[in-house]
Amino acid sequence: MKKRTKITLCVGLFLFLCIATVGSYTVGKFIAGKKAADVHKKIAKVSDENKDFIGDKRIGEEITVMLVGNDKRDGEKEGRSDSLMVGYYNMKTKQPKLISIMRDSYVQIPGHGLDKINAAYAYGGASLTKKVLNNSFKLPVNYYVSLKFDDFVHIIDDCYPKGIKINAEKELDLDGVHIMPGKQIMHGNTLLQYARFRKDEEGDFGRIRRQQQVMTALTKQSKDLVSLVNLPKVLGEVLGIIDTNLSSDVLVDVAKDFLLGKVKTTKCLSVPVKGSWNFNDNTPSGSVIEIDEGKNATAISDFLKKKDDTK
Repeated sequence: MKKRTKITLCVGLFLFLCIATVGSYTVGKFIAGKKAADVHKKIAKVSDENKDFIGDKRIGEEITVMLVGNDKRDGEKEGRSDSLMVGYYNMKTKQPKLISIMRDSYVQIPGHGLDKINAAYAYGGASLTKKVLNNSFKLPVNYYVSLKFDDFVHIIDDCYPKGIKINAEKELDLDGVHIMPGKQIMHGNTLLQYARFRKDEEGDFGRIRRQQQVMTALTKQSKDLVSLVNLPKVLGEVLGIIDTNLSSDVLVDVAKDFLLGKVKTTKCLSVPVKGSWNFNDNTPSGSVIEIDEGKNATAISDFLKKKDDTK
């Protein structure tokens, strides 16, 4: 009995040391990532304006994250949302979905009347933008992520050092960046300009398509460029740069699924949907897209509820 007890104690001690070592390694990597991110923080001071954000209650294994591309400039309290998306992920079915909302959509902004939806972030940050999504589209939002242009470039260059494979659909020029059509590798600033471009006949419609192309590429290629070993460090860097109420626990759970290749193909929806909008150039906000909020709310609800078994 004594021999068996000693063996059990040895095995138990070995397992404890393994767990402690892995835990220390993970924490160490995470802290290292946070420290690395502090360098960027000094350059791109992350806003504290969203500390009052309260997310909608999560339902089961589903999470929704409001993704804001913030065009804030130095000295401004908040900028407008240059891009506005809502990411959805079902932890059980492993199905990611992405909803892109046109920045010129004309909606009611509480306390400010009718205006372009991208003005909501300048008026009241993530909290007011969430309220607009709740009111206009019946769209629940559990979490938010706000990212400035410089932050996006830092994250892409740090987390994807080899770049992202993109098949550019056309020749584009924006802010000193010239992009030729065809398959290529894009790094931070080039990828940002590709996703932002809208100075053509398609305007925001083409830009949203390219943004969805970029987001899909980032999620699909993450398992090839970021290893599980480096995950804690990468998440530490990301959390040190972005403005978000996402916890590291949620990020780790979702990131592991993507890195292990467990997720299904990302499904995308653009809002407003076909047949639910029209242009109006004569408003106090300038040229806008007037939308049928009821039709779009229904389309969003159907899109999120739809079961999809596609691998």
